[in-house]
Amino acid sequence: MTKPRGGFTLIELLIVVVIIGILAAIAIPKFAATKDKAKLASVRTDVRNSETAEESYFSDYNTYGTLAQLQALSLVGLSSGNTMTITAATNGYTAAASNSSITSSITSCKVQVGGGASSSVDGAITCP
Repeated sequence: MTKPRGGFTLIELLIVVVIIGILAAIAIPKFAATKDKAKLASVRTDVRNSETAEESYFSDYNTYGTLAQLQALSLVGLSSGNTMTITAATNGYTAAASNSSITSSITSCKVQVGGGASSSVDGAITCP
């Protein structure tokens, strides 16, 4: 008498492959959304760091600095993929950062401090 050979049939293997495919189809969009949330968090962090850098610069020079001035003193650095603009005035500043690789609708954040902070709460970071 011959022993029956153990193993999986072709149908069983195909069912496993289909189940794995369904799970991957569910998980991949969730993973992409998580990546976008992390990128937006890095944008928000860069804006918050620019606030700290501006206050430090103001403490030393009694005026607010531009992005180039802050970077020259190594007061602010940007996360990978982020871009930033800082508009400095004598009585305040506006800092905005964005990341073009974010696929969701919100790709940027900004903060206004001092003069011209009419569209938002003074010093509050907004991500429209």
